[in-house]
Amino acid sequence: MSSNLIGRAILNNQDMLAKIKNYFLTGVLVSAPVFITFWIVFSLVNFFDKLITPLIPFYINPNYYLPRDVPGLGLIILIILLVFIGFITASFFGSFIFRKTESLINRIPFIKIFYKTIKQIIETIFKNNSNAFRDVVLLEYPRKGIWVLGFTTGEVKGVVTKKINQQLINVFVPTTPNPTSGFLLMVPKNQLKYLNVKVDDTIKTIVSAGIIDLRSKQRSN
Repeated sequence: MSSNLIGRAILNNQDMLAKIKNYFLTGVLVSAPVFITFWIVFSLVNFFDKLITPLIPFYINPNYYLPRDVPGLGLIILIILLVFIGFITASFFGSFIFRKTESLINRIPFIKIFYKTIKQIIETIFKNNSNAFRDVVLLEYPRKGIWVLGFTTGEVKGVVTKKINQQLINVFVPTTPNPTSGFLLMVPKNQLKYLNVKVDDTIKTIVSAGIIDLRSKQRSN
């Protein structure tokens, strides 16, 4: 009789521990994305505050007059500044100053290389008709039988196409868990398998190391 009671008590304790474990994991799954998201947002806001706020003259900086710093002030100032620069550049006078500044930068050794490269990348990405990072593909890399996800960044052009007599596609293969680093591969188009998936869903799969499944785009009715 006593052994049965002990056995039941052990089973009850095991059930209780299993429930506590499940509750804990559920709490982590529910709260972790929220906390991480807010942490990233606050980190970005603090980064821009520390970067931009010290550059504001003290006589127009509200942080000098208020008892507490204004959160997000640096980010707000940055957005206003970018809008103002865009507005000025769109005018004839602003466009003239921009061309003169760009001409000066292009005369500085080394710096002009970085400037031209960054400018070309940004202009390519922000073009309305740009195909950069719009298609997700599967390709065999680094050897046959092993598949990786990649993003097409456009068709290979220039001196490479003169050396290789076939259509090649630039493919960026990101790394896990940091998709901002990766490899540039020039792959024959017939060796790529295009996927009907969203780019942001693909990034989630890469960052999570495959924990989050990659699903096809939902068809709109």
